[in-house]
Amino acid sequence: MKKYGLVLFSLMMVFILQATFAANPTHLKTLKETKKCVRCNLSGARLSGARLMRAQLSGANLSGAKLRATNLRGANLSGANLGSADLRRANLRGASLNGARLNGADLGGANLRGADLRNAKMQGTNLKGANLKGAKTEGATGANFSGAILYLEGIDLFWEVNDNNS
Repeated sequence: MKKYGLVLFSLMMVFILQATFAANPTHLKTLKETKKCVRCNLSGARLSGARLMRAQLSGANLSGAKLRATNLRGANLSGANLGSADLRRANLRGASLNGARLNGADLGGANLRGADLRNAKMQGTNLKGANLKGAKTEGATGANFSGAILYLEGIDLFWEVNDNNS
């Protein structure tokens, strides 16, 4: 009898966790139709390859979202939760991520040129190969720029940060 109780409990936990990390279908529809979804729940949403230029997503919950190769150029993601989101090769050029939570997000190869990352939380964020030319990073915490492509202002050369450079 204990065995069946444990199995039932396990199944209930799986359903509860899935519901907790599931995007609200109404919010997802609103985003796709209007490119506006302020303070909405899009956690775990599958939006890879979507065209969301200039989308208004401030304060949105995009934790665990699949945003690989998504075009978010000029999007407003201020204060958004992008923890553990897959943003590999995403275009975030000129996007506002001011105060965003990017802990554990994968931004490998992303275009963050001119993006506003001020006051962003970036503990465990992968930035390998990310283009950060002209990005504003003042106040960003926990960022590890190892492997990111950093440009020095006024210089045409770029500096690739890695563990072997001193």
